[in-house]
Amino acid sequence: MTHTRTRTRSRSRDRGRNRPLSLAGVALGALLMLTLQGCQDTDSDATNKPSPTASATSAPAEPNAEEPSQAPSPTSPTSVGDPCALVTQQEAERLAGTPVKPGNVVDETCTYVAPESGPTAQVEIFAGESGQNYYDAERQLGHELKPLDGIGDEAYLEDGSVFLRVAEEWVSIRLVRGNPAAENDQPLTDLARTVATRL
Repeated sequence: MTHTRTRTRSRSRDRGRNRPLSLAGVALGALLMLTLQGCQDTDSDATNKPSPTASATSAPAEPNAEEPSQAPSPTSPTSVGDPCALVTQQEAERLAGTPVKPGNVVDETCTYVAPESGPTAQVEIFAGESGQNYYDAERQLGHELKPLDGIGDEAYLEDGSVFLRVAEEWVSIRLVRGNPAAENDQPLTDLARTVATRL
Protein backbone atom coordinates (compact mmCIF):
# COMPACT_ATOMS: atom_id res chain seq x y z
CA MET A 1 0.00 0.00 0.00
CA THR A 2 2.71 2.39 0.97
CA HIS A 3 4.57 1.51 -2.18
CA THR A 4 1.52 2.19 -4.32
CA ARG A 5 0.97 5.66 -2.83
CA THR A 6 4.56 6.58 -3.51
CA ARG A 7 4.21 5.60 -7.15
CA THR A 8 0.96 7.59 -7.48
CA ARG A 9 2.55 10.68 -5.95
CA SER A 10 5.53 10.23 -8.25
CA ARG A 11 3.20 10.16 -11.28
CA SER A 12 1.40 13.24 -10.05
CA ARG A 13 4.69 15.07 -9.71
CA ASP A 14 5.72 14.00 -13.21
CA ARG A 15 2.45 15.28 -14.63
CA GLY A 16 2.92 18.54 -12.84
CA ARG A 17 6.38 18.89 -14.30
CA ASN A 18 5.24 18.08 -17.84
CA ARG A 19 2.32 20.46 -17.82
CA PRO A 20 4.36 23.69 -17.76
CA LEU A 21 6.64 22.31 -20.47
CA SER A 22 3.65 21.50 -22.73
CA LEU A 23 2.15 24.97 -22.25
CA ALA A 24 5.50 26.56 -23.01
CA GLY A 25 5.78 24.45 -26.17
CA VAL A 26 2.30 25.45 -27.30
CA ALA A 27 3.02 29.10 -26.64
CA LEU A 28 6.33 28.90 -28.52
CA GLY A 29 4.66 27.13 -31.44
CA ALA A 30 1.94 29.76 -31.61
CA LEU A 31 4.55 32.52 -31.56
CA LEU A 32 6.45 30.87 -34.40
CA MET A 33 3.26 30.51 -36.45
CA LEU A 34 2.41 34.19 -36.00
CA THR A 35 5.93 35.19 -36.96
CA LEU A 36 5.85 33.01 -40.09
CA GLN A 37 2.40 34.34 -41.00
CA GLY A 38 3.69 37.89 -40.70
CA CYS A 39 6.64 37.11 -42.99
CA GLN A 40 4.35 35.54 -45.58
CA ASP A 41 2.04 38.55 -45.53
CA THR A 42 5.01 40.85 -46.04
CA ASP A 43 6.29 38.72 -48.93
CA SER A 44 2.80 38.62 -50.44
CA ASP A 45 2.48 42.40 -50.23
CA ALA A 46 5.89 42.84 -51.81
CA THR A 47 4.93 40.43 -54.59
CA ASN A 48 1.61 42.12 -55.33
CA LYS A 49 2.98 45.65 -55.30
CA PRO A 50 4.37 46.77 -58.66
CA SER A 51 8.05 47.62 -58.49
CA PRO A 52 9.11 51.18 -59.38
CA THR A 53 11.10 49.78 -62.30
CA ALA A 54 8.12 47.86 -63.66
CA SER A 55 5.89 50.91 -63.34
CA ALA A 56 8.43 53.05 -65.11
CA THR A 57 8.82 50.63 -67.99
CA SER A 58 5.12 49.87 -68.39
CA ALA A 59 4.08 53.53 -68.44
CA PRO A 60 3.53 54.80 -71.99
CA ALA A 61 6.28 57.07 -73.25
CA GLU A 62 5.35 60.70 -73.52
CA PRO A 63 5.86 62.05 -77.02
CA ASN A 64 8.76 64.46 -77.20
CA ALA A 65 7.53 67.71 -78.61
CA GLU A 66 11.05 68.59 -79.78
CA GLU A 67 11.41 65.50 -82.00
CA PRO A 68 10.39 66.08 -85.63
CA SER A 69 7.69 63.97 -87.21
CA GLN A 70 8.94 60.84 -88.94
CA ALA A 71 6.66 61.27 -91.95
CA PRO A 72 8.37 63.63 -94.43
CA SER A 73 6.30 66.53 -95.65
CA PRO A 74 6.28 67.30 -99.38
CA THR A 75 8.74 70.16 -98.84
CA SER A 76 11.00 68.57 -96.22
CA PRO A 77 14.53 67.52 -97.27
CA THR A 78 14.59 63.99 -98.67
CA SER A 79 17.54 61.65 -98.88
CA VAL A 80 18.64 61.03 -102.48
CA GLY A 81 18.95 57.40 -101.39
CA ASP A 82 15.14 57.25 -101.79
CA PRO A 83 14.53 58.52 -105.34
CA CYS A 84 10.82 57.62 -105.30
CA ALA A 85 10.37 60.12 -102.45
CA LEU A 86 11.66 62.90 -104.70
CA VAL A 87 8.81 62.39 -107.20
CA THR A 88 5.61 60.83 -105.87
CA GLN A 89 3.43 58.44 -107.85
CA GLN A 90 0.74 61.14 -108.20
CA GLU A 91 3.29 63.61 -109.59
CA ALA A 92 4.57 60.99 -112.02
CA GLU A 93 0.99 60.38 -113.20
CA ARG A 94 0.44 64.09 -113.82
CA LEU A 95 3.67 64.27 -115.78
CA ALA A 96 2.91 61.11 -117.78
CA GLY A 97 -0.72 62.05 -118.36
CA THR A 98 -1.84 58.55 -117.38
CA PRO A 99 -1.95 56.27 -114.34
CA VAL A 100 1.35 54.57 -113.49
CA LYS A 101 2.35 51.62 -111.33
CA PRO A 102 4.09 52.21 -107.98
CA GLY A 103 7.71 53.22 -108.35
CA ASN A 104 10.39 50.55 -108.77
CA VAL A 105 13.66 51.45 -107.02
CA VAL A 106 16.99 50.16 -108.31
CA ASP A 107 19.99 51.73 -106.57
CA GLU A 108 19.56 55.50 -107.02
CA THR A 109 16.89 55.23 -109.72
CA CYS A 110 13.10 55.18 -109.43
CA THR A 111 10.95 54.20 -112.41
CA TYR A 112 7.19 54.67 -112.79
CA VAL A 113 5.68 52.72 -115.70
CA ALA A 114 2.17 52.90 -117.12
CA PRO A 115 0.10 49.66 -117.04
CA GLU A 116 0.23 47.51 -120.19
CA SER A 117 -3.45 48.19 -120.80
CA GLY A 118 -2.95 51.97 -121.04
CA PRO A 119 -0.93 54.33 -123.21
CA THR A 120 2.86 53.97 -123.18
CA ALA A 121 4.47 56.22 -120.61
CA GLN A 122 7.41 56.09 -118.25
CA VAL A 123 8.95 58.47 -115.70
CA GLU A 124 12.51 57.88 -114.48
CA ILE A 125 14.17 59.69 -111.59
CA PHE A 126 17.97 59.50 -111.30
CA ALA A 127 19.34 60.71 -107.97
CA GLY A 128 22.81 61.33 -106.60
CA GLU A 129 25.68 59.98 -108.70
CA SER A 130 23.38 58.44 -111.30
CA GLY A 131 21.65 61.81 -111.70
CA GLN A 132 24.97 63.55 -112.35
CA ASN A 133 26.11 60.77 -114.72
CA TYR A 134 22.96 61.19 -116.83
CA TYR A 135 23.49 64.95 -116.97
CA ASP A 136 27.19 64.57 -117.90
CA ALA A 137 26.33 62.03 -120.63
CA GLU A 138 23.79 64.37 -122.22
CA ARG A 139 26.33 67.19 -122.26
CA GLN A 140 29.01 64.99 -123.77
CA LEU A 141 26.60 63.94 -126.51
CA GLY A 142 26.19 67.62 -127.36
CA HIS A 143 22.47 67.76 -126.60
CA GLU A 144 21.04 71.23 -126.26
CA LEU A 145 20.45 71.99 -122.56
CA LYS A 146 18.42 75.08 -121.79
CA PRO A 147 19.29 76.74 -118.43
CA LEU A 148 16.40 77.21 -116.03
CA ASP A 149 16.54 80.14 -113.62
CA GLY A 150 15.45 79.99 -109.99
CA ILE A 151 15.56 76.20 -109.58
CA GLY A 152 18.15 74.91 -107.12
CA ASP A 153 21.74 75.98 -107.70
CA GLU A 154 21.49 75.13 -111.39
CA ALA A 155 18.95 73.44 -113.64
CA TYR A 156 18.67 72.55 -117.32
CA LEU A 157 15.90 71.40 -119.64
CA GLU A 158 16.05 69.34 -122.83
CA ASP A 159 13.44 67.45 -124.82
CA GLY A 160 11.92 64.94 -122.42
CA SER A 161 14.36 65.53 -119.54
CA VAL A 162 15.22 68.00 -116.81
CA PHE A 163 18.39 68.21 -114.66
CA LEU A 164 18.89 70.06 -111.40
CA ARG A 165 21.52 70.44 -108.72
CA VAL A 166 21.16 71.54 -105.07
CA ALA A 167 24.54 71.82 -103.31
CA GLU A 168 26.34 68.61 -104.34
CA GLU A 169 23.19 66.61 -105.10
CA TRP A 170 22.08 66.02 -108.68
CA VAL A 171 18.65 64.81 -109.83
CA SER A 172 17.69 64.05 -113.40
CA ILE A 173 14.12 63.30 -114.51
CA ARG A 174 13.37 61.63 -117.85
CA LEU A 175 9.92 61.36 -119.39
CA VAL A 176 8.94 58.90 -122.11
CA ARG A 177 5.59 59.79 -123.62
CA GLY A 178 4.03 59.65 -127.06
CA ASN A 179 3.22 63.34 -127.37
CA PRO A 180 5.12 66.32 -128.81
CA ALA A 181 8.18 67.00 -126.60
CA ALA A 182 7.43 70.72 -126.34
CA GLU A 183 4.20 69.92 -124.46
CA ASN A 184 6.26 68.47 -121.62
CA ASP A 185 8.61 71.41 -121.09
CA GLN A 186 6.45 73.28 -118.59
CA PRO A 187 5.38 70.19 -116.58
CA LEU A 188 9.04 69.09 -116.36
CA THR A 189 10.10 72.57 -115.25
CA ASP A 190 7.39 72.72 -112.59
CA LEU A 191 8.31 69.27 -111.28
CA ALA A 192 12.01 70.21 -111.14
CA ARG A 193 11.11 73.26 -109.05
CA THR A 194 9.16 71.04 -106.61
CA VAL A 195 11.96 68.46 -106.39
CA ALA A 196 14.52 71.18 -105.63
CA THR A 197 12.63 72.02 -102.44
CA ARG A 198 13.04 68.40 -101.29
CA LEU A 199 16.81 68.29 -101.48
